[in-house]
Amino acid sequence: MIIKAFILRHAVLTYYALVFAISWGGMLIAVGPAGFLGTTYDARVLAQFVYVAALAGPAVAGIVMTYLVDGPAGFRGILSRLGKWRVSLRWYVVALLLAPLLTTAILYMLSLSSDAFLPAIVTTNDWIGIVLTGVALGLVVCFFEELGWTGFGTPTLRKRHGIFATGIFMGLLWGLWHLPLFSASASMSGTIAPALYVAVLLFSFLPPYRVLMIWVYDRTHSLLVVMLMHASLTAGQLILVPPAISGASIVAFDITFAAALWIMVAMIAFANGGRLSLAEIPAQRLHEDESSNDHYPLAAYPS
Repeated sequence: MIIKAFILRHAVLTYYALVFAISWGGMLIAVGPAGFLGTTYDARVLAQFVYVAALAGPAVAGIVMTYLVDGPAGFRGILSRLGKWRVSLRWYVVALLLAPLLTTAILYMLSLSSDAFLPAIVTTNDWIGIVLTGVALGLVVCFFEELGWTGFGTPTLRKRHGIFATGIFMGLLWGLWHLPLFSASASMSGTIAPALYVAVLLFSFLPPYRVLMIWVYDRTHSLLVVMLMHASLTAGQLILVPPAISGASIVAFDITFAAALWIMVAMIAFANGGRLSLAEIPAQRLHEDESSNDHYPLAAYPS
């Protein structure tokens, strides 16, 4: 009973502890300390186990915590949000096109200084293969990650915090969660300090993008739409960002991408009277309605 009370009182802390224990623990077991830090690993092991372990963390922790905190009603709430596809078309446009269009615009802008920034899909001879791979990986990644990040993490944090605070907190931990997957990239930092290089990869654009994802979720309350927004980011990065750029080049892209996202966050807040959250429905009530599997009044969401 003491453990259950602690879990209920510190649901978010427990969730993230489980996420990191499962993901990082699984990766550590798969490749050992050297592989975990990105210094050496067997590529076949990496492909077979590391990404499976990584993706298992958010999903498994989300399922476990949903059951412990909300019981069967929590699962019904997740399924309801996952199946909620009847939202305004403009939210699908935002979810599917924001990241790819912004990525393309920035790459073409940077390509004015170097052809190395030309989008990968433009310079490759196998654009079909790149697109199919990017879309497939984007869909797999978004499903398993958002089953936990948005399935459990977002509504739990939104009970007490606004969109901005929730997005910053989740965005920073989202970046940290990727550390073992990006640590090997430090060897490609070039003239940039390895620690700074990895920090930019992990923490530059993920926090503002997570803020925007939670903003979209606040308006649609659709887990499906948020998953598609995550998929478009992952697929867009794989399809568009040239794999050959590294060092100062990728830092320049990531920082520019992050700046553009922060400008969008600021514009949305300015247009909404200085806030990102909806004023009509308190976050506490949103979560309570969801747990009871009720449908939200359409008038509460701008269409």
